[in-house]
This record gives sequence, C-alpha cells and structure tokens, in this order.
Amino acid sequence: MAPDGQPDAPEIFIRDRGWRCHVHDPEKLVWRALAACTDYGGLPSTVVLSTDREVRMLNARHRGRNKPTNVLTFEPPPGLEGGDIILALETVLREARRAGRPVADHLAHLVIHGSLHLAGYDHHHPGEACEMEMLEARLLSRLGVPNPWKPHA
Repeated sequence: MAPDGQPDAPEIFIRDRGWRCHVHDPEKLVWRALAACTDYGGLPSTVVLSTDREVRMLNARHRGRNKPTNVLTFEPPPGLEGGDIILALETVLREARRAGRPVADHLAHLVIHGSLHLAGYDHHHPGEACEMEMLEARLLSRLGVPNPWKPHA
C-alpha cells in the first residue's frame, strides 16, 4: 500500500537486498519519483527492484535480447491500467558509477523513465527522444535531481 494509504497504488518489491546497501529507503525514493509523474499518467501496478540476472531472463523471454538492461517496462493487458517497471541492480550501479552520479539519482531517473514509457512516451526517433529527455529533466528537478542529460563538471 502507498504511503498515503491508497489501496490501488503501485506495489514496490525489492528482490535484492543490495538495493538497500546503495539507496537509502528505496521505497520512499520510488514513491517520490512516481509522484513526480502523476500529471503524465503511466502509474505502474508494480515496481520491482531486481537483479541483472532476472532482468536478463525477462529481456530474453519478452524482447529477444539475452542481456540485462537498466529498466524494463511491461504494458498492462488491453483495457487495464498500470503495467510493470523492473530495474536491474548491477546495471544501475554500473551506469551510475560511469556517469559519476549517485545511485539514488539514477534510480529516480529510471523510475521516471519507465513511468513515461507506460504513459506512451518513447525515444525511438530523435524528436521523441528530445521530448522525453526534456520531460525527464523537468520531473527530476521536482525531486532536486540534476539533469542527467546535461554534462556535469
């Protein structure tokens, strides 16, 4: 159940304790990121903080790519609301370290990214990618997270 007691709010599952080693109160961070997206739809049914192994398996089974990725989103069945956002711990850690950003900031970004996918946003074409990146930066700023698309010194 959500912090505000909404019974139909997304469930957050932490499948690997490592998330708690790298992000203080990951559930709270996920809730804050989802709350930033409420004006845009795309509220998932579940957010799963998982591992590279699980995400690799799901990516292979559902997308034909036998490798992990940072975040997977799964649309709900037709006529239903929600969907699923699943994140891979080891990939998120690698990407955050490579970018020199806090893991919590990267996790917030990817939760927002997944929510926007569920709301119908995509980044297959340059115009779509630019629109999605600008929106992500605006939503992250609500959380006090720096723009991930802007190089930092």
